[in-house]
Amino acid sequence: MSTGASGLNAAVVEIKGVVKRYGATPVVRGIGFSCRKGEMIGLAGHNGAGKSTLFKMMLGIIAADEGDILLFGEPVRGRRFREVRRAIGYLPEHVALYDNLSGLETLHFFTRLKSVDPSRCKRLLERVGLGEAMHRAVREYSKGMRQRLGFAQALIGEPRLLLLDEPTNGLDPEAIHGFYDVLQQLRNDGTTIILSSHLLAEIQSRVDRLVIMASGKLVMEGTVTALATASGLPARLAVTSKEGACDRVRGALLAAGFVPQEADGGPLHAVVHAHHRMTLLRVLASLADDLLEYTITEPTLEDVFLSHQRGTTWVERAA
Repeated sequence: MSTGASGLNAAVVEIKGVVKRYGATPVVRGIGFSCRKGEMIGLAGHNGAGKSTLFKMMLGIIAADEGDILLFGEPVRGRRFREVRRAIGYLPEHVALYDNLSGLETLHFFTRLKSVDPSRCKRLLERVGLGEAMHRAVREYSKGMRQRLGFAQALIGEPRLLLLDEPTNGLDPEAIHGFYDVLQQLRNDGTTIILSSHLLAEIQSRVDRLVIMASGKLVMEGTVTALATASGLPARLAVTSKEGACDRVRGALLAAGFVPQEADGGPLHAVVHAHHRMTLLRVLASLADDLLEYTITEPTLEDVFLSHQRGTTWVERAA
């Protein structure tokens, strides 16, 4: 197989101006981005944004109407893509399994399809938390267990590229934590991961970079920090004063140009734009004897996405 992405900074995935239509309706509209070896990309957006369709084109299941997709330097519709596909692991959004097989038999079935050694199946099931259930029939598995079995299937053959479509569906918080632990180990070993999700809060602290789609278009690309900065959204301040000090705290904030608001006798709240951050910190330091506590909440990825949906001005691509 071609190793066009053998270098650390070489592109494992290159997507260039990809368009897909169903009839006259475009569902993917000119998407383009790339991924490097060992990078974990969050492919985010609302349900129906085109994420699953893009994955299917990357796997060669459906053909793009326009544009190019290269994986490891090979075009998806090229003569050598069958060989390239052996290096790809895929977890679909809806995992289809055979209920009458056990978890272990299921993995043995997929190893035969992929022509890889089945000897590591037990270890794979233990890695995803199904060690004690490997001999049980899949029909007895919960939704979360089925999702973990699907993840184990995606890991067969030590793939160099993982495509994961809504991979934490049905997982409880402990299982989600274990899932991301496994992904971190894979990243450390050089696996490139594209993880699709509409749960922005879940992935924002776990990925290297985000590609956000809406209505088939790429609308944001960059790190979480860069996207938040580029959006221009302010942070939010909440200040709790000591008894009798509320007026002094309010006055100091007003004098510094902030507009504190109080609701039902609770903490004072104010918005803080990036260029006023140092001013705020100096004011808070001067009020140390009057404060019980304060918090500064940064804009989340969800805030950034919703601001774009509402038409707030921002920079479309952040480095």
